[in-house]
Amino acid sequence: MNAMIAKPPAADGADQRTAASPCARPVRVCHVSMHLKTGGLERLLVEFAKRHDRDRFAPVFVALQDAGPPATEIENLGWPVHALNIAGLGKRRALQQLRSLMVKHDVQVVHTHNTYAHYYGSRAAAFARCPVLVNTQHGRGCGAGWKARAQFVLANLRADAVIGVSQDATRLCAAQDWWSRGRMRTIWNGIDTSRFEYAGPKSAPVAVAVGRLSPEKDFANLLRGTALAVRDVPDLRVRIIGDGRERAALEQLSHSLNLQGRVEFLGERSDVHALLRDVGFYVSSSRTEGISLTLLEAMAVGLPVLATRVGGNAEVIEEGVSGRLVPAENPEALAAGLVAMCRDQSEWTAMGQIGRARVERDFDVTRMVREYEALYAEFIPSGEPGGVSPRFI
Repeated sequence: MNAMIAKPPAADGADQRTAASPCARPVRVCHVSMHLKTGGLERLLVEFAKRHDRDRFAPVFVALQDAGPPATEIENLGWPVHALNIAGLGKRRALQQLRSLMVKHDVQVVHTHNTYAHYYGSRAAAFARCPVLVNTQHGRGCGAGWKARAQFVLANLRADAVIGVSQDATRLCAAQDWWSRGRMRTIWNGIDTSRFEYAGPKSAPVAVAVGRLSPEKDFANLLRGTALAVRDVPDLRVRIIGDGRERAALEQLSHSLNLQGRVEFLGERSDVHALLRDVGFYVSSSRTEGISLTLLEAMAVGLPVLATRVGGNAEVIEEGVSGRLVPAENPEALAAGLVAMCRDQSEWTAMGQIGRARVERDFDVTRMVREYEALYAEFIPSGEPGGVSPRFI
């Protein structure tokens, strides 16, 4: 994964613009992430690869650890991808390789994603004398523990801007590093709504949940809430799409709660869009969220949503209008939400239509990429592509 071309042909669906100067060299942007495997962050990196204005920006993608299908998608779009395997190389050698890649690609903007990548990306950017450093935090804040916070604070000393994907995330980042709060702002995540044709809800008490089967998604809470809700809504059914290290434990919990025939574990699926079109509503039981892409996709299809009041969910869902919000880690509250959703079936279509309109208006992925490109332009020295910010000297 190291092919490189100077200016690939336009990708289908990419939003193209005319450069301010036909002779100007596109700005090299290096996206640094921990992985390029399956996940919401990785899906957004593929969208950057598709939608960067190719007359003005030429991205390169670096995963500090490993790569998977998203890396292949990016390479197929013509952009270079590098996976460093930091666990195998060691941190010092990986840092040296990252700096060398930045020099090789003549990088002007380093865009790091989440804290670990930010820490190493900021150091490599300093050594490579890259003019601009931007970080995005895709969850809620910089992570748990003193080490993550220390890495975040140190990396931010060199950052021109730190972005939260929700207002909630930005507030938390500011609390974790108040010295840098003046350089923090919010850019909401987005999806390609053209990929999710409006269908509206099916008139059946069938809910779908999509996500990694990992602790932060708290599918155990969903199972316990479902076990309580079926007492009032015996025909309630829940489909869970996704896989992860908790799957065996969750299947065992489902069995112990006598949810056979009521809850289906569908695993990883490539036909999520079709599955979203075949249910009544969407449910999310997460303990933490930034701006959930699967939530946006469900709303784009026209599903009403029931979600926990965490992270950016309250910025996406209008309570009682496009869906309902309940407290996190509370099976009784989630059960009450499930029952209320099933009893409000006559409102589902209107909720779904409002949700679709909201996603189209505020959570479009092309809008997201353009906002980041405008952010880069704020810090690139005018007329000096190789200029160096004082933070990097």
